Amino acid sequence: MQRRSGVIAAIATAPGRGGIGVVRVSGDNLAPFATALTGKSPAPRQAMLVRFLDGDGSTIDQGILLYFRAPQSFTGEDVLELQAHGGRVVLQLLLARCVALGARIAEPGEFSQRAFLNDKLDLVQAEAIADLIDAGSAAAARSAMRSLTGDFSREVYGLVQALVDLRALVEATLDFPEEEIDPLRDTDAVQRLATIRADLEGILSRARAGRMLQAGLHVVLAGLPNVGKSSLLNRLAGEERAIVTDVAGTTRDALRETIQIDGIPLHVIDTAGLRDSEDMVERIGIERAWKEIERADVILQMVDARQGVSDADAAIAARLPAGVERIVVANKCDLAGTGALRSVDGGQIKILLSARTGDGIELLRAELLRIAGWSGHGEDVVLARERHLEALRLAAAKLELASGLLERLELCAEELRLAQEALAGITGEVSADELLGEIFSKFCIGK
Repeated sequence: MQRRSGVIAAIATAPGRGGIGVVRVSGDNLAPFATALTGKSPAPRQAMLVRFLDGDGSTIDQGILLYFRAPQSFTGEDVLELQAHGGRVVLQLLLARCVALGARIAEPGEFSQRAFLNDKLDLVQAEAIADLIDAGSAAAARSAMRSLTGDFSREVYGLVQALVDLRALVEATLDFPEEEIDPLRDTDAVQRLATIRADLEGILSRARAGRMLQAGLHVVLAGLPNVGKSSLLNRLAGEERAIVTDVAGTTRDALRETIQIDGIPLHVIDTAGLRDSEDMVERIGIERAWKEIERADVILQMVDARQGVSDADAAIAARLPAGVERIVVANKCDLAGTGALRSVDGGQIKILLSARTGDGIELLRAELLRIAGWSGHGEDVVLARERHLEALRLAAAKLELASGLLERLELCAEELRLAQEALAGITGEVSADELLGEIFSKFCIGK
């Protein structure tokens, strides 16, 4: 990927008022640039109190100048950080002065892109910067920070190196078939391949959990009117978010609430009660409920514990989309005179609980975490993007094919090569220019 040349500048802090605002500049040989801007020669890696000067010598603001000389900087180029007061007008004036001195406004993600192209970061670490900024929970932020410091990259590099070693053995066997020594047998290549596959599956499992940590789980509450959907939403949210009455049809439209369970974001959607209705507004709400059900990751089909699964409940279950996780939630167990319980009948999970008292809510929380793939994962999750998952799945598929082709080494070698290529694409060792452009275009300007 060809880097756009020249000096770039951007406001690196969020819009609005603040105590401090930062303008970042990156390019080659920025010492003269800094001198023209401040009237002082910059000292590398020292905070200098300076006046930022306009073209006529007047003072734009007084603040701190930091100068990082290449290659000891974030981008690998000379970098200036201009710390001024955090007013919008002040920062715009300072940015305009940088442009007047020859800089251009940076494209979104261009600072991180230059860091990647100058080998200061690999692609996973660069993406982790955006993930850290966008983190919606403490768990997501910690996971993004681990990727930024190279934990995920080191695991991928380890798999790639193991594949390189295994490919060398296979290629040696192909190149010297007449030798009496069998490298595959003597080096236990079969076990090596099995180990690589197991390690890859472990990373993939943690990456799936990390993807869920980032995107969240869409949970739809569905069922007949007055079974307690709104009460359950309020219980999960920890506050009164939905109106609860004894009048059937109170909920007319989908109500969304995002909550967290052990750091996993859950987008819980309360829908209108599913029934035949002559009310035009209620019918529209019911149509929207079915649309939400079609998009769900998990459907909580709620029934009244006092009645069990009625014919009307069974009719709703028959219409629910196949392939979507479903939990039958029997609410009002307190009124039914039973305690909370998790059971499995014919492969269908059922949880008895009381949204009013909270009895059994922890059983439901645990079940949602299981569906999210969070069980057994904690601080070791990989905050993966969809492209990472695709690459890991492709590599796993190629390794599965390779394991069945050990008697046909030329085909086995090709599958191993394709698996290595898929993994190398994660860190950016093998990446199309279009992919890199797409990734960095989604970054913040100034980052």
